[in-house]
Amino acid sequence: MAGLQIGSYLSCPVGRTHRLFSPRYAPEVASFSQGSDARACTKLQICAVASLGESNNGCFDRRQVLTGVGTMLASTCLDNGRALAEKAPKGYAAVVDNNDGYAFFYPFGWQVQQEIAIKGQDIAYKDVIEPLESVSINIVKTDKTDLHELGSPERIAKTLVEKVFTTPSQKSQLIDAKEKDANGKTYYTFEFLAKAPNFTRHALGTVAISDGKFYTLLTGANQRRWGKMEDKLRAVVDSFILLK
Repeated sequence: MAGLQIGSYLSCPVGRTHRLFSPRYAPEVASFSQGSDARACTKLQICAVASLGESNNGCFDRRQVLTGVGTMLASTCLDNGRALAEKAPKGYAAVVDNNDGYAFFYPFGWQVQQEIAIKGQDIAYKDVIEPLESVSINIVKTDKTDLHELGSPERIAKTLVEKVFTTPSQKSQLIDAKEKDANGKTYYTFEFLAKAPNFTRHALGTVAISDGKFYTLLTGANQRRWGKMEDKLRAVVDSFILLK
C-alpha cells in the first residue's frame, strides 16, 4: 500500500475538476450549481417501464440483468434508443453514454441528481426515500492503459475505500475485491462497509480503464436494508460496461 496515492496515478479528470472524487465521499449529494452540461445531450437515459423482475421467492434474478448487458452492448451502436429500452431487464432503467463510453442499468424509480457537488462525478442516481441507496459514475483522465499497472484488486480497492469513500469519522472494512474480464476489458470489483456513528453503508464498486480514462461505478445501501437490496445492487455493478 505504501506509495499508492490517488493523485499519483490519476491526472486531472474529464471536464470539471482536479481529483477523482471529493476528498471524502458522502452518498448524499449537496446542492451545487453546475450550469448546463454540453455532454447531457449525448447521454442516452432510457427507462424500462416494467414490473420488478423478481422470482417466486422474492429475490431479484440477476440473470435478467446479465442477459440485458449483452443486449445493451450490441445495441449501443444503434440510434434507436427505444429498442434498447424494450430489451432492458424488468424493473431497471438503462443509461448509455456514448460520449464518455460507458453504460449501466439502475433500479427503476431512482432519480437523477441534477445538482452534483462530488468532484469528478459524471452522473448519479438515488432513491428519494432511502438516500443511501444510490449509484454514481466518476471519470478522470489517466496515463495508464491497464488496471494491472496500478496494482492488484485488493490494493486499489483498499486505497479507494480508506482514502476516498469514507470520512475520518467512519470505520471502513474491505470485504472482497476481485478481477473480471468482459468484452476485452479488465474490471476490478469490490465490496466494503463504511461504518458511521449513526449508520453503516454496505457498498459495491467497480473500476476500469479505457481510452485514457479511469472509471468508477459506486453503489450501495444502508446495512439495515442490505438483505432486500443486495441482489439489485450486485446487478447494477454487473451491468457496468465500457463501450470504447
